[in-house]
Amino acid sequence: MRKLVFAAALWLAVGAFALPRPKPRAFAGQIMDEPCAKQGNHKMGYQMTGTHTPKDCTLACANAGSRIVLYDAATKTIYLLDDQAKARAFAGQAVKVFGTYDPRTRTIHIEKIAAAR
Repeated sequence: MRKLVFAAALWLAVGAFALPRPKPRAFAGQIMDEPCAKQGNHKMGYQMTGTHTPKDCTLACANAGSRIVLYDAATKTIYLLDDQAKARAFAGQAVKVFGTYDPRTRTIHIEKIAAAR
């Protein structure tokens, strides 16, 4: 019985390391706060925060507790971002985010962010 339990545990441990890892890829869009991304623009955010630029609106909403996300306007897709500090540095900007995507949580695990050219 012990040998069977040991073999099963070993098989599970080895199997966990053998799972395919997602490959990093590039995602394009704008770094926004989640409420504005759901609207597809900052119009309502400008009114609510008294700001006038995407950067100021995004930061004001983030400071009020909203998550910072990547919004792809072409596909109207919102991606959650795992590293809010990295994303904050690019608030309101068009960017390329390099990382792996977890479809279960709809989250990009950021490896790098760069301003779009």
